[in-house]
Amino acid sequence: MKTIQLHAFGPAENLRYEEAPDPVPGPGMVLIQVEAAGVHLLDTFLREGNFEGTAFSAPELPTIPGREIAGVVREVGPEVDGGWVGKRVVVHLGMVPGGYAELAVAKVESLYELPDHVDGVQAVAAIGTGRTTAGILAQAALSPDDVVLVTSAAGGIGAYLIQAARNVGATVIGVAGGPAKVQLVRDLGAHYVADYRDPEWVSALRADLTAGHEPAGHEPTGNAAAAPNSPHRPVTVMLDGVAGESGRQALELIADGGRVLTFGWSGGDPLPEDSPELSSRGVSVTAALGDIRSRLREFEKAALDETVEGRWRALSTTFPLSEASSAHRALEERRTVGKVVLLP
Repeated sequence: MKTIQLHAFGPAENLRYEEAPDPVPGPGMVLIQVEAAGVHLLDTFLREGNFEGTAFSAPELPTIPGREIAGVVREVGPEVDGGWVGKRVVVHLGMVPGGYAELAVAKVESLYELPDHVDGVQAVAAIGTGRTTAGILAQAALSPDDVVLVTSAAGGIGAYLIQAARNVGATVIGVAGGPAKVQLVRDLGAHYVADYRDPEWVSALRADLTAGHEPAGHEPTGNAAAAPNSPHRPVTVMLDGVAGESGRQALELIADGGRVLTFGWSGGDPLPEDSPELSSRGVSVTAALGDIRSRLREFEKAALDETVEGRWRALSTTFPLSEASSAHRALEERRTVGKVVLLP
C-alpha cells in the first residue's frame, strides 16, 4: 500500500510518500480501505517531535501519522462480526496513528457506520474536529441571549462553532483573516464578520454592534441574516482558539461579566487566565477542553449526529495523500480553510 511515513522528526519535508506492507487486522480489529484521512494541527507538532503539553510520547520511527479516517471495511480480524465487511465507516484511531495510508486498521468498538449521503471528508472532520467542537459547546452552554464571538472562524472548529451558535439562536460574530475567509464565514451564517488583518477591526466592529447594522461593505449573503437579538451590547461569550495579538484585541469587545473559553493558541501566546484587569470586570477566562477526554465517545456521536442531520457542514481543504507535506506546510502557515483532509 501507499503511505506517508516519518523517518525523523522535523519539518514537513520529512513526510515521505512510500510503499509499506499492508497491515493485518488482529483480534477485535478491522482493515479499512481509506477514502479520507484527517490532518490535525496536533499532527504538525508531533511531526516536529514536540510532545510537550500533549498526551503523546515519541513513537518508534518510522511511523505513519494520522488518527482520523473514513473508508470501507475490507477485512475483519478474529472475534469480529463478518457483517462489517463492505460497510462505510469513520473512526478516530486514538493514541495509535496510521491514518495517512491507503489501508489502516482500527478497533471495531470504535467504528461508526456512515450513511451514504455523508462523504469521507465530512466524516473525518466530524470525528476529530467535530468532537472537539462538541466538547467546547458543552462547556459554553450557549443561549439565544448570547452575543458570541468566534476567532479563527474559517478554521475547522471555528466553522462548526459559527453554525452551532446560530442554531441555538445567538447573535454570532466571526473573525477571520482576509476577504475570502471573511466571505466564507458570512456564508456560514455569521451575523457580523471582521477581518483581523484590518488594524481597525475592533473599533469598526464595536461601532457596528452599537449601531445595530451589518459591517460596512459586507451585505448578508447565503444563509446569513439579520441578527436575532438586539446588538446594542457587547460580546457575552468569546470562543477563542487563536490567542496571540488578535485574541487579546478581541478581549476589548467582551462585556463585563462575560465569558472567554479558550481551546488553542495558534496565533501566539495563550490568553491569561488570571488577568487582574479582566477579573476586575468579572470576565472569566477558562480552558474549554478540561474534561473532554473522559467524554470523547459522547462528543464524537454528537458531532456525527449534527453532520448526518445536516445541521453542521465542515469547511475543508483537501490534498492528495502524496502531498501530505504540502498539507502540513499550508496548515502551519494558515493558508487552509476548515478541515485539512488527505485523499488516497
